[in-house]
Amino acid sequence: MSVRDRALGAFTGLALGDAMGMPTQSMSRAQITARYGPVRSLLDAVAEQPISPGLPAGSITDDTEQAVLVAKLLTDGAGRIDPAVFAKALLDWEAGMVRRGLADLLGPSTKRALELLGSGVPPEEAGRTGTTNGAAMRITPIAIATPPDLGPLLDAVVEASALTHNTSLGLAGAAAVAGAVSAGIDGADLPAALDHAERAAAEGARRGLWSAGGDIAARIRWARRWVRGMDVPALADAVAEVIGTSVAAQESVVAAFALAEALGDRPVEALALAASVGGDTDTVAAMCGAVLGARHGTSGFPADLITVVREVNALDLEPVVDGLLQLRQRRRTR
Repeated sequence: MSVRDRALGAFTGLALGDAMGMPTQSMSRAQITARYGPVRSLLDAVAEQPISPGLPAGSITDDTEQAVLVAKLLTDGAGRIDPAVFAKALLDWEAGMVRRGLADLLGPSTKRALELLGSGVPPEEAGRTGTTNGAAMRITPIAIATPPDLGPLLDAVVEASALTHNTSLGLAGAAAVAGAVSAGIDGADLPAALDHAERAAAEGARRGLWSAGGDIAARIRWARRWVRGMDVPALADAVAEVIGTSVAAQESVVAAFALAEALGDRPVEALALAASVGGDTDTVAAMCGAVLGARHGTSGFPADLITVVREVNALDLEPVVDGLLQLRQRRRTR
């Protein structure tokens, strides 16, 4: 399997997980069961969906759209993302969502950071309250563009995330996803990639302003050990009831890694379970999909599901990934 296929698999897995979680996002497990029954594939969103009512099966959400936005800024900036340009791009993206009549807008940490920036707070201070999963959900392009060596990788994570999530929790969550995805693209097996995620999360936490909450590296380590060998019903209970699936980074990021650990050889089942457990389902599934896609490549996901997601969203990921891999090669040869 080539580096390109694993990189494309990471972005594809992100989009597919996002689309599988779209119909169930911000719903409880009980509501999901009542409205959809078992989630096993892509589904149309019901009219009662609180964020994406009535969207057709395969539709992506902010997770993929913002990841594509980050990828464009990164390639346009020759590997750098200017904070002012990033802020404007995020605001323009949200304005476009409003024009389309969608409620899938900027998350709480990103929204607050941009408000602070607009009031004159410097970029390095704007993300001081960002403890949610917004940086982690859109970090995959950084992981594709950067080899897994922790120093340069974390520099890139901080540069792309600190504007909105400059906290120990926000940066640790983003670093964990970036570490696993970048290591997987380089050919690490899944246990090694998840180990690298733990190291990245521990180091990433030291890069941001301290924020109260369970340490993400420690929680990933604990969750991985706890869920090994669980059957699917027990795993669903563990993720929904103990680990948690809220927008808090120390819940949803850890949930994604628990699912990757337990169902790493069954990527679609992992994404379906992520879409079934309630809460921030699209983001949990997107992060899990990116991690498993970097390990399995595009062949880890059914071609028919990938086709639906690409056609429904007019999503052309190959040129996006090729541009990011050019940056990866450039950084590797420095």
